[in-house]
Amino acid sequence: MRTRQNFHLIIAIAASAIGLAACGKKESVPSPQLPEVGFVTVNPQPVPIFTELPGRTSAYLVAQVRARADGIVLTRDFVEGSEVRAGQRLYKIDPAPYIAKVDAAKAALAKAEASLITATALAKRDKVLVAASAISEQDYENAISAERAAAADVAAGKAEVETAQINLRYTDVVAPVTGRTGVSQVTPGAYVQASQATLMDTIQEMDRVYVDVAQASLDGLKLRREIQEGRLTTTGPNAAKVTLILEDGREYSHKGTLQFSDVTVDQSTGSVTLRAVFPNPDRVLLPGMFVQARIEKGIDEHAFLVPQVGVTHDQKGRANALVVGADNKVVARSLVTAGTYGSDWIVDSGLQPGDRVIVQGAGKVRPGMTVQAVPATNAATVMGSSVEPVSRRSPSPGAPASQSAASGV
Repeated sequence: MRTRQNFHLIIAIAASAIGLAACGKKESVPSPQLPEVGFVTVNPQPVPIFTELPGRTSAYLVAQVRARADGIVLTRDFVEGSEVRAGQRLYKIDPAPYIAKVDAAKAALAKAEASLITATALAKRDKVLVAASAISEQDYENAISAERAAAADVAAGKAEVETAQINLRYTDVVAPVTGRTGVSQVTPGAYVQASQATLMDTIQEMDRVYVDVAQASLDGLKLRREIQEGRLTTTGPNAAKVTLILEDGREYSHKGTLQFSDVTVDQSTGSVTLRAVFPNPDRVLLPGMFVQARIEKGIDEHAFLVPQVGVTHDQKGRANALVVGADNKVVARSLVTAGTYGSDWIVDSGLQPGDRVIVQGAGKVRPGMTVQAVPATNAATVMGSSVEPVSRRSPSPGAPASQSAASGV
């Protein structure tokens, strides 16, 4: 009997111990841990603004070498694709017919000069005779007229000689400008005609090149509005700098200068033409190349820069970001972006100075959730604050207006 009582007592003690252990375990359960997110604090700062536009290169000077004399091409005195200087002979056209014309013109001039000598002598003689009343006044006037006609024949003869000599010089086809030759359009033995202005070659100056780009007229309107609102300060058209991005993505080593902006809008594309000139000492740029021209416009004194990892876009292309509020709750913000700055977005509206934008852990939180916010690790990499200027990319002519950014000249 006592053994059974001891057994029940042991069971009761064990049950009490288990209950106490359970209670103690329940009290030590920690509260749920808040999700941790990394943020960067954004503040307005001055940022250079530029527009990036597609364009084509063209030669600074283009001169077509055409025949100005008729005849057979005797020689070609240059190598195709080589550099030639202004005045250098390129082709030789058979000069024999033109030499003969020069000789004929000189002979006609000599005949006219002889006639002038005779007419002058007769006029002098008749002047004495008319004074002595040996001849009539009419005879003297006729002698004076004959002298003047002979003098006119001499002048015409000199002009004929000069014309013949000019045509003879045209048999030496020379380079009109300094530059690089292209493919020769004629070979020795070919017949060329001045009346048909036979194309013989084309010379292009390569020391400098033009870059022509088309900018949407809407961008110019946006730029002027930003300047009026004081959000953008322009450096002036004379100080505009242009950087060129080549077809392989490399930046061209020489800077260009903006020459002018056309004053007429192309009605078919709604764009205006901008022209810049670039030095080309190494002949890297060739006429007809497709390039991207980056034109600096001014300084945005109040730009918000947000790392690209902190900005998402919905199906309609609208930019959004998650911000940590004052109570550590996540708040969704709709942004208006206007291009990139290195690896950051430039934000025109949607943020306030001091806002904490989530750039790490955004995928595990939702608006309204309370989070544990800490500064983003490796902030320099997250911010991506490079020295590259802001790109307010302009769409190609015909692109939707909503995709364009504020820029212009």
